Amino acid sequence: MVFVMASLQTRVFLMALLCLLALGATIIPMAQGEVSCGQVVSNLTPCISYVLYGGATVPAQCCNGIRNLYGMAQTKPDRQAVCNCIKNAVRNSGFTYSHFNLNLAANLPKNCGVNIPYQISPDTDCTRVQ
Repeated sequence: MVFVMASLQTRVFLMALLCLLALGATIIPMAQGEVSCGQVVSNLTPCISYVLYGGATVPAQCCNGIRNLYGMAQTKPDRQAVCNCIKNAVRNSGFTYSHFNLNLAANLPKNCGVNIPYQISPDTDCTRVQ
């Protein structure tokens, strides 16, 4: 039953988030960088199922999205914008993340062969991202 509830919450969250952020919606500012929250969501959507439920390997589409975001976020303001978008999406998802989920999310870049200059965590201070 918990699995079904999480799945329903995830679907509702994704629908709402994608409606607001898809294609870089103009109602949401770009948080000092050129990378929009819409671009972040679009690139990381293929990772959601893996972060919620795990799996043997990270899906290729997820790794492609992480690599794409890494390539887009070449300046400090862009990296801070990506960090803030991720934190806000997690904070506003309505889903309670366990240590298991947070660990999967934190290890995504490493498992995809991407070295980002900060940790994916709800505790990351995005203002300190270089």
